[in-house]
Amino acid sequence: MSKITKTQITAGVFWLEVPEADLYVLCGCPADSVKHLMKAGKINIFDRNVGSLEPGSGAFQHPHGSVTSETGPNAILLSDLSVQNGDFANLAEFPVLQMLYRQGMLLPNHPNNTGAKPLLIGRRNVVNAQMKYIYRGNYGLTSLEEILETGVSQELAEEMMRIKLYFAFGAIRSSTDLLEARIVEEKPVEVLNGVTVQRKSVNCYEFTYQDESVEINLNLDKTERYVTPYQLENHHFKREYFSVVHTGEGDGWDIDRPCMASVLSFQGKIYLIDVGPNIAHTLNSIGVDVNEVEGIFHTHAHDDHFAGLTSLIRANHRIKYYTTPIVRASVTKKLSALMSISEKAFEDFFEVCDLELDVWNNIDGLEVNPVYSPHPVETNILFFRTLWEDGYATYAHLADISSHTVLKKMVEENPQLPGLSVETLKKVWKDYLHPVDVKKIDIGGGLIHGKAIDFKHDKSEKIILAHTAQKLTQEEKIIGCGVSFGSTDTLIEGHEDYALEFGADYLRGYYPNVEIGEIHMLLNCERESINAGTILLRDQETPKHVSLVLTGVAELLSPRDKTSYPLSSGTLIGDLAVIFGLKSTGTYRTLSHIETLNIPAVLFNEFVKRNHLLEQIQKTQETIEFLQQTWLFGESISSPIQSQIAQSITLTKFKKGEKIECDGLMLVKKGKVELISRRANKKESQHVVEKGDFWGGEKLISSDSKCSNARAITQAEIYSITDVEILQNIPIIRWKMLEQTERRE
Repeated sequence: MSKITKTQITAGVFWLEVPEADLYVLCGCPADSVKHLMKAGKINIFDRNVGSLEPGSGAFQHPHGSVTSETGPNAILLSDLSVQNGDFANLAEFPVLQMLYRQGMLLPNHPNNTGAKPLLIGRRNVVNAQMKYIYRGNYGLTSLEEILETGVSQELAEEMMRIKLYFAFGAIRSSTDLLEARIVEEKPVEVLNGVTVQRKSVNCYEFTYQDESVEINLNLDKTERYVTPYQLENHHFKREYFSVVHTGEGDGWDIDRPCMASVLSFQGKIYLIDVGPNIAHTLNSIGVDVNEVEGIFHTHAHDDHFAGLTSLIRANHRIKYYTTPIVRASVTKKLSALMSISEKAFEDFFEVCDLELDVWNNIDGLEVNPVYSPHPVETNILFFRTLWEDGYATYAHLADISSHTVLKKMVEENPQLPGLSVETLKKVWKDYLHPVDVKKIDIGGGLIHGKAIDFKHDKSEKIILAHTAQKLTQEEKIIGCGVSFGSTDTLIEGHEDYALEFGADYLRGYYPNVEIGEIHMLLNCERESINAGTILLRDQETPKHVSLVLTGVAELLSPRDKTSYPLSSGTLIGDLAVIFGLKSTGTYRTLSHIETLNIPAVLFNEFVKRNHLLEQIQKTQETIEFLQQTWLFGESISSPIQSQIAQSITLTKFKKGEKIECDGLMLVKKGKVELISRRANKKESQHVVEKGDFWGGEKLISSDSKCSNARAITQAEIYSITDVEILQNIPIIRWKMLEQTERRE
């Protein structure tokens, strides 16, 4: 019988166990990897006596001497690459929490608290980044000075620090007190009890025990993505004047539902409240493209409310980031640690819009009041309102609150000791119970979550119970209700045609010099609402009309490249084929429910002719088609922006062996190019880039970066974008350049 067992759990995630050595390794830890382990049966819960615990089990202590044990990993193998295909590859916070608390490694007097710590295995820079990220995930801001830097008063800062120390059991501990590192560079390293690991190449590791070896490859294919542990039904989300779409009622341990979150529609614009794991999947399931998101309202930095930030970075504009300065500081420090970037870079990816605490902040008619809530990391719950005929329509989102029992236990009048004052307790509780039309509350229980019973006398018209993996009890059902994914509470119905207004914006962006009357002629064309999975245009089919994607997400399946390219809302489908009398060069289908504006071919051709657009389109046609089928420019970049990029691009031909001067961002149209780079304290590295690959543009991500030397291996045609300003406001371009730079280091 094999001494080492390897099991693939899902894309990019493996389970490795060596029972004789008491080693259980989670290999790869993208978002929701704990949920994947639960579904695969690698984490189980069962009752047993304290004296009969087996190696690898975990437990919660019960008052009668028995324990409810939980199995799971005691080590994590981290990916060399912090990002793969746009998603975080290393999100070790919840796996570590599972080991420390649900297995009991950190709980006082717990049978699994033997002094052993969770092991983090990987390259030094990756392990160090995870240590910092987990540290910030545990504590947020870690000193009175850091809290004061956010602008809060001395009195409030001192109170927040006391509360933080209470949740931290009296002291802020370093990550090395909680976790143990196994740094793997070139030579084999012992992991535990005779098991060694050696790095063979990028993301490829070999584990050896006695006379057996197993290789783990954490690399994803180019077209492969990390997957969600649950399936979501597709919904058609109607943009209303003011409505709340319920997109998450679970917690970080719920294997069947997304984490607690909501989507707000206000005057047709889309706002998110928190961004948990797999937010892109959530948005697609309700027919929303990330480019449609106007902004995010953020409560705090725990992964089940934070991990989806990368999906928002994958937009063609900087999404507005709304929260209080103190929560933003906590989030920024955690995200910068996770991505190994400067804190200032946060503003390169998001448009920061700070909110004032305990004040109604007006955002174009939508008012939001962020209210402080006691929690281990900086947290504000959120109240929303907007004026209407009968007064204000209101919604409250109470994520990660504390129960009344816990808050009362925290009361400590000595300002030198951890805890909170009676006055703070009264204010917090008054805020929690403030009546609204619809209120969503956290009922996760325990030390850092709320309880439904506390809201038994809440005067809100509707209470939604969330942030739990458990079924509601009879008592809880009397207090509030559960809701299904995608259900909507419409607070003020919308009577404007918001989708058509989006279409007008898209067309004006695509044809900026065309008279508005001509745009309205196109807007009067037939609209179509289309279900997810529907083919819009087949390969080699002659399109009968041009389709403008108003809402939702589509994709292009390329038979030539045998891959697919996501198509953002705002994309024109079939325009070039209609103008030039061509057949489609791929199959277009819907990824979510979408709405399209269908412009007949005859009318579109007349529109192009009347407005003298043919010459402009001819100049950019080939370039746009090429950009649409590249990794860097093909995803989440709408047609108007691709058109702007195409108009600023230059094509140059090079002979075999010819040196290529780096002039901005360089994109290979044809041929092969060798890149030679030398970095500080590192040996020279070489990379070959081919059709669709890029180099250069380093100033987008680092002011002191130097462009690699390049030489044409074959005859080559190279696009260059010298004006990088056009790229600076496209977050997904910055994000992908960071990912590519990491791969080449």
